[in-house]
Amino acid sequence: MSSFIKVYGDDYNTPDGTAIRDYIHIMDLIDAHSLSLDDDKLGINIFNVGTGRGYSVLDIINTFNKVNDTQLPYQIYPRREGDVESCFADPSKIRNQLGWHASRNLSMMCADAFNYAMKEISYDGLLSS
Repeated sequence: MSSFIKVYGDDYNTPDGTAIRDYIHIMDLIDAHSLSLDDDKLGINIFNVGTGRGYSVLDIINTFNKVNDTQLPYQIYPRREGDVESCFADPSKIRNQLGWHASRNLSMMCADAFNYAMKEISYDGLLSS
């Protein structure tokens, strides 16, 4: 296991040079699935579930550090073959048909991810004692 995050590419045509993706809070994803399963009239449907907004890799790292008062180490590596510059969902169909939208922001995602990880480390410590 490396002691740093590998950031693949810093030469994309994006504001900070790193790739952009649509990160979504796991609870927003669960809410979308639950809402669609609870709709008796929906039938079989395909939805893009996401925030509809992209964040760069460095946006994630910087927000995580700010929200959790950490300094995650990272190193820049060359782009990987096949990686795209930017990719994010268009959630308009699920918003229009089911009224769903992502309600948790990037700061909440980063705080909850950190809290979950710390809980897991805590549990692992209890189990190995």
